Amino acid sequence: MSYCREEGKDKIIFVTREDHEEPSTADIDFEDDDDDEPGLILPNGDINWNCPCLGGMATGPCGEEFKEAFSCFHYSAAEIKGSDCIDQFRTMQECMRQYPELYPEKDDEEEAEKGQGDTAPSSDVPSKEQKTEDDTSKTQETKS
Repeated sequence: MSYCREEGKDKIIFVTREDHEEPSTADIDFEDDDDDEPGLILPNGDINWNCPCLGGMATGPCGEEFKEAFSCFHYSAAEIKGSDCIDQFRTMQECMRQYPELYPEKDDEEEAEKGQGDTAPSSDVPSKEQKTEDDTSKTQETKS
C-alpha cells in the first residue's frame, strides 16, 4: 500500500512494487519558492548588489571600490575579460588592506605549503642533497 507524508518542506511518497508497474499519477508541484528572488544578475542584465552570494562585499568600508571593480569586470568587453579593470581591482585591494580585521589576507606561506604537496619531487629524480650524498658514497667506495 503506498502513502505520502510530509516532513517539513519535503514530501515523501512511499510506493509498492505494483505502483511501479504502471505510470505514476502523483501530482507534484515543481514550482520553486526561490524563483521570486533574483540571483547575482537581474533579468535586465544589471548586477543585484543585494544578492547574498556577494557575502556583503558590496557594503562596508570598501563597498564602493568593490562595486566599481566588479561592475568593470561584469561589463568588460576586453579580449581577456576584466583585463581592462586592473586599476579598479588594485584600488579595491588597497582599500581592503586598510581593514585587515574585516578583510583578512590569506597566509601566503600556508598557500605555498599546500602547493608544494602537489609538486613534490618524484622519487626517481634525486634532490641536490641526495646527489651530494650519492656522489660522496661513490667516491668513498672507489677509494676502498
